[in-house]
Amino acid sequence: MEDHRTIPSLGSNWNPCRSSYHCALGGGLVYINPPPHAILLHSAPLGIGSDPQTPFSSDLLPFSTKMVVLTDPALDLISLIRSPKPAACFSGVPVVDLTKPDAAARLVEACKEFGFFKVTNHGIPVELMRRLEAEAVNFFSLPPVEKEKSGPAKPLGYGNKRIGANGDMGWVEYLLFAVTSKPLSYTPMDFLREPSACLFRSALKEYLSAVRKLASQVLELMAQGLEIEPRDVISKLVTSEASDGIFRLNHYPPCPVLRGSNYSLTGFGEHTDPQIISVLRSNNSTGLQISLKDGSWVSVPPDEESFFINVGDSLQVLTNGRFRSVRHRVVANGMESRVSMIYFFGPPFAEKIAPLPQLMGEREHSLYKEFTWDEYKKAAYKSRLADNRLGPFEK
Repeated sequence: MEDHRTIPSLGSNWNPCRSSYHCALGGGLVYINPPPHAILLHSAPLGIGSDPQTPFSSDLLPFSTKMVVLTDPALDLISLIRSPKPAACFSGVPVVDLTKPDAAARLVEACKEFGFFKVTNHGIPVELMRRLEAEAVNFFSLPPVEKEKSGPAKPLGYGNKRIGANGDMGWVEYLLFAVTSKPLSYTPMDFLREPSACLFRSALKEYLSAVRKLASQVLELMAQGLEIEPRDVISKLVTSEASDGIFRLNHYPPCPVLRGSNYSLTGFGEHTDPQIISVLRSNNSTGLQISLKDGSWVSVPPDEESFFINVGDSLQVLTNGRFRSVRHRVVANGMESRVSMIYFFGPPFAEKIAPLPQLMGEREHSLYKEFTWDEYKKAAYKSRLADNRLGPFEK
């Protein structure tokens, strides 16, 4: 029997007749307490899956307490993940202080073990990060009809729940920009042409310029730690005139109906980044998780004053597997609004991605077939998020 108890804290959108609640991204319904034998994870068009008594999907998980059904007219899946315990944040995230003499060595060690690390004393003012975050929040607070003028994302522009063109879904809305290095420019969008967006444009350009310098510094420290010359052997790939950069602003809205359910929504499904490195900054909300070598998932403690660096697939190939591309995901716990900013640094499209000769031992062979960034990026765009994208390129 469907639970028809009212929950006053959910406000006027709560519908006690159907035990549903319209959450912030709109369009779908979330059911409280459908039949006690299952969690129905597969979303469906209203009218097919909207009755929680109708077993419209085989994606059923046995469970004995409160249940949640997600239905969405977009037809695709936003899966539920059991929420980590509040004290379950991983304390072993490597921290690299860029002002310390051992920064290069610590950075290389982190890339080999985790493919992920946090950088501190990076020189980028926290006020700049907060300015861009505030402008992003202002945009995501606009009515849907205003935001959708900058979409749909194909792949650039404004997107809502759909991630890419291959069926991946998440509890996220986002802005995706292409970025060129010389001169620094980004994808124009309708809202950025408005006079009222002058503060957004200013903060965005200043932020991109600062993070590009940080990425160059980090990549030169990698070369130093690997003891290869020239020091810009990797950094020049992402700072040249033809380098392929992508910048993403993500917003993971709250979903109050999940409170107390011990489950979170998938905000952004597990994946590796195809580029060389990604530089991430978020507000002080939890949600980011990384996968360790043993396949276990751990939650990364938030730190709005620092940056997190992801090793991408291309850097794994450039180092012939010495560095590992980190598998990561974002879970949306329904409690807080999470805003993240990620700058993805890719090489020029014609660049051949192969192990650096300076790194290769005398009898060492490449673990990968040679390919161009253009070939790999096209393959990545045809894949699902969780796919092993490097698999077809391994020897």
